[in-house]
Amino acid sequence: MEPNKYDAVKDGRGMTSLRARERMIKSLMDQGIKNEIVLQALSAVPRHLFVDEALAHRAYEDTALPIGAGQTISAPYTVAQMTQVLLAGFTADNCGQMQILEIGTGSGYQAAVLAQCVGKVYSIERIRSLKIKAAQRIRQLGIKNCIIKHADGTQGLVSAAPFDAILVTAAAPQIPQDLLDQLKIGGRLIIPLGESEQSLHHIERRQDGLVNIKIAPAKFVPFLEGSVF
Repeated sequence: MEPNKYDAVKDGRGMTSLRARERMIKSLMDQGIKNEIVLQALSAVPRHLFVDEALAHRAYEDTALPIGAGQTISAPYTVAQMTQVLLAGFTADNCGQMQILEIGTGSGYQAAVLAQCVGKVYSIERIRSLKIKAAQRIRQLGIKNCIIKHADGTQGLVSAAPFDAILVTAAAPQIPQDLLDQLKIGGRLIIPLGESEQSLHHIERRQDGLVNIKIAPAKFVPFLEGSVF
């Protein structure tokens, strides 16, 4: 793996973990992640910058890690899988024109990965302390095409709609109508659905209705209303 533009970013940890990232990418490929755009994005973004320093040595393990406020950074495979589903069927040129909404910024890692793949990313985080940290990390990496907002994600972001795709990193009991309404015709919603038992869904908004495809079992925090200061 060749060094990339983010490897020069310093945060006092003295760590770029190229070999660890190589192992992570090989593991993702072994698990069925084949989209080159997605693999390049996961290769580029330094995951260790998105976790607490005490956990940095575990950053490239394929596991979720705590980030505070009762939330986690998703496992690399989860991030890769959701991004691959979101981008399925698009070329690099198409992706560069896409405008995406992410609900549930968390650490900012998924937003940073999406920003490598598409033209514009809006991300909403309901917990203000997490939003502040995520925005700092995005600025630290010099990512210019990602805007993070502190708001109630269940309402989406009407001011920037419609979106080519919306990705939700929390599990909803049912498909949120407000988010569907903010999709373009032909747009897709990537969302985990369910409560005690969850599954990841790819929902496409078409002129004549919805196409709902169940992708795989999932385990996410619940999709909650409101915002927290």
